[in-house]
Amino acid sequence: MHRLFVAIRPPPLIRDLLLDAMDGVPDISWQDDEQLHLTLRFIGEVERPLAEDIAFALDRIRFEKFDLALAGVGQFEQHRRGTLWADVTPKEQLRALAAKVERACQSAGVTAERRAFHPHITLARWKGPKPRLDEFLQLNVSLCSNSWEVDQFVLYESRLGHEGAHYEAVTTYPLTG
Repeated sequence: MHRLFVAIRPPPLIRDLLLDAMDGVPDISWQDDEQLHLTLRFIGEVERPLAEDIAFALDRIRFEKFDLALAGVGQFEQHRRGTLWADVTPKEQLRALAAKVERACQSAGVTAERRAFHPHITLARWKGPKPRLDEFLQLNVSLCSNSWEVDQFVLYESRLGHEGAHYEAVTTYPLTG
Protein backbone atom coordinates (compact mmCIF):
# COMPACT_ATOMS: atom_id res chain seq x y z
CA MET A 1 0.00 0.00 0.00
CA HIS A 2 1.09 3.55 -0.75
CA ARG A 3 -0.06 6.48 1.43
CA LEU A 4 -0.24 9.43 -0.98
CA PHE A 5 -0.97 13.14 -1.02
CA VAL A 6 -0.54 15.99 -3.51
CA ALA A 7 1.09 19.20 -2.29
CA ILE A 8 3.00 22.38 -3.01
CA ARG A 9 6.41 22.68 -1.36
CA PRO A 10 7.34 26.23 -0.32
CA PRO A 11 10.85 27.37 -1.28
CA PRO A 12 13.70 27.31 1.29
CA LEU A 13 13.36 31.02 2.23
CA ILE A 14 9.69 30.59 3.12
CA ARG A 15 10.35 27.36 5.02
CA ASP A 16 13.10 29.16 6.99
CA LEU A 17 10.66 31.94 7.88
CA LEU A 18 8.14 29.35 9.09
CA LEU A 19 10.74 27.42 11.07
CA ASP A 20 11.87 30.66 12.75
CA ALA A 21 8.27 31.31 13.87
CA MET A 22 7.89 27.85 15.45
CA ASP A 23 8.54 28.48 19.10
CA GLY A 24 6.95 29.34 22.39
CA VAL A 25 4.32 26.60 22.72
CA PRO A 26 5.25 23.55 24.79
CA ASP A 27 3.51 20.18 24.43
CA ILE A 28 2.92 20.32 20.69
CA SER A 29 4.66 18.55 17.83
CA TRP A 30 6.29 21.09 15.56
CA GLN A 31 6.80 20.15 11.92
CA ASP A 32 10.35 19.95 10.63
CA ASP A 33 11.63 21.37 7.35
CA GLU A 34 10.91 18.15 5.44
CA GLN A 35 7.27 18.24 6.51
CA LEU A 36 6.42 21.81 5.46
CA HIS A 37 4.00 21.76 2.53
CA LEU A 38 0.58 22.95 1.42
CA THR A 39 -1.68 19.95 0.77
CA LEU A 40 -3.81 20.15 -2.36
CA ARG A 41 -5.33 16.68 -1.85
CA PHE A 42 -4.79 13.94 0.73
CA ILE A 43 -5.38 10.65 -1.08
CA GLY A 44 -4.62 8.06 1.60
CA GLU A 45 -3.60 4.44 1.20
CA VAL A 46 -3.92 2.94 -2.27
CA GLU A 47 -2.61 -0.14 -4.07
CA ARG A 48 0.18 0.27 -6.64
CA PRO A 49 -2.06 0.09 -9.77
CA LEU A 50 -4.26 2.93 -8.47
CA ALA A 51 -1.15 4.92 -7.44
CA GLU A 52 0.12 4.63 -11.02
CA ASP A 53 -3.29 5.72 -12.39
CA ILE A 54 -3.25 8.74 -10.06
CA ALA A 55 0.26 9.72 -11.18
CA PHE A 56 -0.82 9.45 -14.83
CA ALA A 57 -3.99 11.51 -14.25
CA LEU A 58 -2.05 14.23 -12.44
CA ASP A 59 0.39 14.42 -15.35
CA ARG A 60 -2.46 15.58 -17.61
CA ILE A 61 -3.13 18.69 -15.50
CA ARG A 62 -2.26 21.96 -17.21
CA PHE A 63 -2.09 25.04 -15.02
CA GLU A 64 -0.29 28.39 -15.12
CA LYS A 65 2.37 29.35 -12.58
CA PHE A 66 1.12 31.70 -9.87
CA ASP A 67 2.33 33.57 -6.80
CA LEU A 68 1.62 32.91 -3.12
CA ALA A 69 2.59 34.64 0.12
CA LEU A 70 2.26 33.87 3.82
CA ALA A 71 -0.62 35.70 5.47
CA GLY A 72 -0.88 35.06 9.22
CA VAL A 73 -1.55 31.99 11.33
CA GLY A 74 -4.56 30.07 12.59
CA GLN A 75 -5.70 26.88 14.24
CA PHE A 76 -8.06 23.95 13.77
CA GLU A 77 -9.35 22.10 16.81
CA GLN A 78 -11.48 18.97 16.89
CA HIS A 79 -12.01 16.15 19.40
CA ARG A 80 -9.04 16.85 21.71
CA ARG A 81 -6.57 17.32 18.87
CA GLY A 82 -5.61 20.22 16.73
CA THR A 83 -3.39 21.89 14.19
CA LEU A 84 -1.54 25.19 14.20
CA TRP A 85 -1.04 26.52 10.66
CA ALA A 86 0.21 29.35 8.47
CA ASP A 87 -2.24 30.97 6.10
CA VAL A 88 -1.48 31.86 2.47
CA THR A 89 -2.82 34.37 -0.01
CA PRO A 90 -4.29 34.66 -2.62
CA LYS A 91 -6.48 31.56 -2.53
CA GLU A 92 -8.31 31.68 -5.89
CA GLN A 93 -5.60 30.00 -7.97
CA LEU A 94 -4.91 27.49 -5.20
CA ARG A 95 -8.57 26.52 -5.15
CA ALA A 96 -8.61 26.19 -8.94
CA LEU A 97 -5.49 23.98 -8.91
CA ALA A 98 -6.88 21.89 -6.04
CA ALA A 99 -10.12 21.41 -8.01
CA LYS A 100 -8.12 20.14 -11.01
CA VAL A 101 -6.18 17.79 -8.74
CA GLU A 102 -9.46 16.57 -7.25
CA ARG A 103 -10.94 15.88 -10.71
CA ALA A 104 -7.76 14.05 -11.76
CA CYS A 105 -7.87 11.88 -8.64
CA GLN A 106 -11.53 11.05 -9.19
CA SER A 107 -10.88 10.21 -12.85
CA ALA A 108 -8.25 7.72 -11.64
CA GLY A 109 -10.77 6.07 -9.30
CA VAL A 110 -10.22 7.87 -5.98
CA THR A 111 -13.35 8.54 -3.93
CA ALA A 112 -14.41 12.21 -3.92
CA GLU A 113 -13.09 14.35 -1.07
CA ARG A 114 -15.94 15.36 1.26
CA ARG A 115 -14.06 17.99 3.29
CA ALA A 116 -13.87 21.58 2.10
CA PHE A 117 -10.47 22.69 0.83
CA HIS A 118 -8.79 25.09 3.28
CA PRO A 119 -5.31 26.01 1.99
CA HIS A 120 -2.70 26.22 4.75
CA ILE A 121 0.77 25.04 5.77
CA THR A 122 0.74 22.94 8.95
CA LEU A 123 3.19 24.19 11.57
CA ALA A 124 2.36 21.91 14.51
CA ARG A 125 -0.11 19.35 15.83
CA TRP A 126 -1.32 18.39 19.29
CA LYS A 127 -3.33 15.66 20.94
CA GLY A 128 -5.05 15.92 24.27
CA PRO A 129 -5.81 19.17 26.10
CA LYS A 130 -5.52 22.28 23.99
CA PRO A 131 -2.17 24.01 24.58
CA ARG A 132 -1.93 27.71 25.34
CA LEU A 133 -1.73 29.25 21.89
CA ASP A 134 -2.78 32.85 22.59
CA GLU A 135 0.74 34.27 22.81
CA PHE A 136 1.90 32.43 19.66
CA LEU A 137 -1.18 33.51 17.70
CA GLN A 138 -0.82 37.15 18.82
CA LEU A 139 2.91 37.19 18.08
CA ASN A 140 2.41 35.73 14.59
CA VAL A 141 -0.92 37.26 13.56
CA SER A 142 0.91 39.35 11.00
CA LEU A 143 3.29 36.62 9.83
CA CYS A 144 3.81 37.43 6.18
CA SER A 145 6.31 36.99 3.42
CA ASN A 146 7.20 38.28 0.02
CA SER A 147 5.38 36.34 -2.65
CA TRP A 148 6.99 33.31 -4.24
CA GLU A 149 6.25 31.66 -7.55
CA VAL A 150 4.49 28.32 -7.46
CA ASP A 151 5.90 26.55 -10.49
CA GLN A 152 5.13 22.92 -9.65
CA PHE A 153 3.14 20.54 -7.48
CA VAL A 154 4.24 17.16 -6.16
CA LEU A 155 2.80 13.71 -5.57
CA TYR A 156 4.22 12.55 -2.23
CA GLU A 157 4.30 9.22 -0.46
CA SER A 158 4.04 9.42 3.31
CA ARG A 159 5.69 6.73 5.40
CA LEU A 160 4.74 6.63 9.06
CA GLY A 161 7.41 5.66 11.57
CA HIS A 162 8.21 5.88 15.26
CA GLU A 163 9.53 9.42 14.83
CA GLY A 164 6.56 10.65 12.78
CA ALA A 165 5.88 10.88 9.07
CA HIS A 166 8.59 10.89 6.41
CA TYR A 167 7.60 12.36 3.03
CA GLU A 168 9.14 11.25 -0.25
CA ALA A 169 8.47 13.02 -3.54
CA VAL A 170 7.21 10.46 -6.05
CA THR A 171 6.64 12.71 -9.06
CA THR A 172 6.93 16.45 -9.64
CA TYR A 173 4.51 18.16 -12.05
CA PRO A 174 5.67 21.48 -13.51
CA LEU A 175 3.24 24.34 -14.07
CA THR A 176 3.39 26.25 -17.33
CA GLY A 177 4.50 29.62 -18.18
